[in-house]
Formats: sequence, C-alpha cells, structure tokens
Amino acid sequence: MKLLSVGTVAFDALETPFGKRDKIVGGSCTYISLSASYFLDSLGLVSVVGEDFPDEMINLLKDKNIDLDGLQIKKGEKTFFWSGRYHNDMNSRDTLDTQLNVLENFDPIIPNSFKTPDYLMLGNLVPALQLQVLDRLEKRPKLVVLDTMNLWMDVAMDDLKKVIARTDLLTINDEEARQLSGEYSLRKAARKIIEMGPKYLIIKKGEHGALLFHGENIFYVPALPLEEVFDPTGAGDTFAGGFIGYLASTDDTSFENMKRAVVIGSAMASFCVEKFGSERIENLSQTEINDRISQFKKLTDFSLDLALA
Repeated sequence: MKLLSVGTVAFDALETPFGKRDKIVGGSCTYISLSASYFLDSLGLVSVVGEDFPDEMINLLKDKNIDLDGLQIKKGEKTFFWSGRYHNDMNSRDTLDTQLNVLENFDPIIPNSFKTPDYLMLGNLVPALQLQVLDRLEKRPKLVVLDTMNLWMDVAMDDLKKVIARTDLLTINDEEARQLSGEYSLRKAARKIIEMGPKYLIIKKGEHGALLFHGENIFYVPALPLEEVFDPTGAGDTFAGGFIGYLASTDDTSFENMKRAVVIGSAMASFCVEKFGSERIENLSQTEINDRISQFKKLTDFSLDLALA
C-alpha cells in the first residue's frame, strides 16, 4: 500500500457567517483520503464509525479507490460528532458540542494488508492511539507525517512528545507551534520543534499560507485569495492529504519535492473552503486541480534584476 491514513471519520454540525449545516460528514481521515485520492490509486484508512454512518458516503470513498478494510463499523453505536460555530473572521471558532461515541473506545486495528505502507499520515487523534499505530506496523514507512492540535498539548503532552520523536514531518498551525515550543517567533519555534525529532515541519497560517522548515531551509506558500470562504473545517486535513498524496505519487521526499507538495496541498485546501464539509473536494476534475495550481504559481512568479534591486 502506498499510503495509509489514520484518524477520524465523523459527523459535523457547522455554523459560519455564510450558512449552517446540521449534520454533514467530516473527520480528519475523510478529508485526508479524499484529497490524496486525486494523486494515488492505492491508499487505505483506519478509523471507526457507528451504524448511523451513511452507505452513500462509504460508497463514495470506495469509488475513489480508498480501501476501507480498516474502517470499523460498530453496530448499535453512533459516529463521533462535533459541532462548532465560526466567528466572522473565519479564523476562530467555538466548540458547541462534542460526542465521542464510537471514538471513546476506539482500538486502531491495522489489517494485514495495511501493515507495510510506504507512507503514513497520522491524522489528528489521541497521541496514545497514534503510538499504537506506529507499534503495529511491520516496517517503518518511508515517511511518517503527523498532525495534532493544542488539546493534546494541554492533556497528553508526554504521549504527544513520544509521537513527535518518531515522526519525520509534523504539521501544525501557528498558534499550536507557539504553544508547543514556548516561542513566539515562528523561526525560533520551528528550531525547537525540530529538535524534538522531526526532520521537517509545516506551520499552517490559515488565510496567510504555510511555511515549510528543514534545517536552515524555509519555504513559504501564500494562501490563494478567494472571493468567498464558506467553511474552513477540514482545510488543514485536505492540505495534508494533497501534500502526502503528491509525495507518495512521486515517491520523492527531498526538500525540493516537498516544496512542490506544499503548493499542491495548498491548492487542495483552497477547494475545500469553497463549500461546506467535503462537498467541494468530492468530485474535482484534473483540469480544475491543474488550473488552481497554476493560480498559485502566478501568485509568486516574478523576475528581478538583482543589479537594480
């Protein structure tokens, strides 16, 4: 298997300045897998849902060549549910309700056919479960990418640091990078975080783009200025899916190729925010993806005579 993603498949209820949705499919694994599926035809996910999860979404994931042998369906139980309301700036939100349901006792069972993936994406999840996944693989993947959040820094820092130490690349937002490192300067924060174990670090800055760090090398990709942003939920996971999906498809983990992958991930995330939930990224065409990547290229494409600078 080229890529294995582990995380949540969930229901979300969302309210933004542009509208409201009472119950739509979300979860880190959903966004990661859908985004990566545009670059790979060999990927699987490990997650858990309840009996209430819709068959049409399961069929959609299968149609995208996503292997669901690792998706546990718990009869008589309910799928993980999260409800949130975004503020007018779309960068901050309030959690209104969280129901762990099947996630409360989730045991990430790795099917035998999943135990030797070339690439591993650990989506946002309890760090102890992420550690279990790493321990249950039969060999170390070529690249292990980890996503996490500030909640685990508050309640499970010891386990989180253990996972980070076994990770090749960590992806977090700027607020989380400052909390994890204790540094306000993102460059200082990156240096401290890389000392924890990962060789690479991506710091996401929402509408202000993303930074890729490796040693003394830094690469920045701006966010695409969009006329309307309906729902930022899942944008970070969609970014991660596009990023690791492209890396796995090219089988090249060099810093230069990671720079391309950050652009790809940013392009995929820009689609995600244009509609609620995963709706926008469920049926993209290759032409749409190529055009969007071209728009990112135009954002930063310039020539300059250094003698005149």
